[in-house]
Amino acid sequence: MKLSPCCYLPVLALLSVTAAAQPSRPNILWIMSDDHAAEAVGAYGSHLAKLNPTPALDRLAAEGMRFTNAFCTNSICTPSRATLLTGQYSHTNGVRTLSDPLPVAKHDLPRLVKGAGYQTAMIGKWHLHNEPAEFDYYCVLPGQGRYFNPTFHKKGAGVWPKNLVNSPESYDSLHSSDVITNFSIEWLNQRDRSKPFFLMHHFKAPHDNFENAERYDFLYDTVDIPEPASLRDSPNHGSAATQGTGTSVGKRNTRRNMGHHMFVDPALPEAEYLRVSYQRYMKKYLRTVRGLDDNLQRLFDHLRKTGDLDNTIILYTSDQGFMLGQHDYIDKRWMYEPSLRMPFIVRYPARIAAGSITDALVNNTDFAPTLLDLAGVAVPGSMQGRSMRSILETGRTPADWRTATYYRYWMHMTHHDNPAHYGIRTQDFKLIFFYGLPLDATGALKTPTKPGWELYDLRQDPDERRNVFADPAYAATVTRLQAELRKVKQEIGDTDDRYPELLKLLGPGAN
Repeated sequence: MKLSPCCYLPVLALLSVTAAAQPSRPNILWIMSDDHAAEAVGAYGSHLAKLNPTPALDRLAAEGMRFTNAFCTNSICTPSRATLLTGQYSHTNGVRTLSDPLPVAKHDLPRLVKGAGYQTAMIGKWHLHNEPAEFDYYCVLPGQGRYFNPTFHKKGAGVWPKNLVNSPESYDSLHSSDVITNFSIEWLNQRDRSKPFFLMHHFKAPHDNFENAERYDFLYDTVDIPEPASLRDSPNHGSAATQGTGTSVGKRNTRRNMGHHMFVDPALPEAEYLRVSYQRYMKKYLRTVRGLDDNLQRLFDHLRKTGDLDNTIILYTSDQGFMLGQHDYIDKRWMYEPSLRMPFIVRYPARIAAGSITDALVNNTDFAPTLLDLAGVAVPGSMQGRSMRSILETGRTPADWRTATYYRYWMHMTHHDNPAHYGIRTQDFKLIFFYGLPLDATGALKTPTKPGWELYDLRQDPDERRNVFADPAYAATVTRLQAELRKVKQEIGDTDDRYPELLKLLGPGAN
């Protein structure tokens, strides 16, 4: 018997109610840059904010939540990215250095999100040794990639790692930030709209050598970039363990300094050499940042045009921070604030209050659990981080949230002359132990350096200009924080039991 059209109405009404009760899941856009210090994001209000380096990111923060205490657990590109995919610390996922591969079987985040019904894509900087095979689609730079006219590994173009394709031909040189954004917009236009999307859009910028698109060549040309106070005046920073280490802005490190990279006249007096080196460094860095930010605006405008903006959870972060001249240091790797701190901003109007700010202590082991939770996927027990969803939705830090975040840098004295170290960062203090040993880290320099401890009271000294570890007034704090460090190491499974040479430095009762 054929039903009349009116007989369909109750069924259609029931389907409408069911659809209303089960709203579509939000899309997820995870944007990540490389070496973008929080100090170079206007919304973080640093000495660089008045230069207006990131108007698009500042609007994102005004419309979402800004994290003031988001930290990495190993401030270097490949290990940080492995942590983001696994939710695990470097010692657990096995990627402690730039040379360590992350097996495809451990690419947990894309596999789980894809299994939950999301269409997944990875576009831009990947910097992990194995193929991003768990994504439905990928178009990623080989290794570090080039700033201009970059090539890409592209899914469907052959077998990894020979599946390389060139950037589209153009009369002018194409900048990687522009090309990566073009590819993401192209993928968004061609995606399966019956599924929510999970897009990892990852820039190469502003990683050194800080090459900006030509249209920014004269940006900041007539501006005197403000210097951080600790560039020239930080006499009580550091310890015997760090004396003479770390690459510099000025002439301090004669092997490698930013003046070498910026072709500063070596005959200049030291103070002038430092000034010129810093100005050239920061102008090139901030030009690449502005190119990144302008491309973010392109991406946001596209989502607005297609009606996807408010149904997309947008996360912005960097793989770590960066030293922008503080204490006369360049690069990252250090546990000091500019290197340790990650910019982290999340926008989703349906769940996150506009203009909200949190000081919860989060780190990059928490990112994968959070993304899975937002996608409606159970977080596996193998992940060592914790979902930040409740913080995002309520603005409150749970009572049982961590009170200290752990950090460890393994690549002893490699590339930028940073000694191996670990430590914890609490709301008020930072305790660092520079053990100065290569241990079994791939590629670490075999020559030990002096061990030593550093303690910074971040309430009184947020710029870390005074190491108070040996100050008798802080003796009780040292004892308490060393105990907390041992406790955290036990909890996450990074004890020093397998390293007798390290235990010897720590003394009796180290673990």
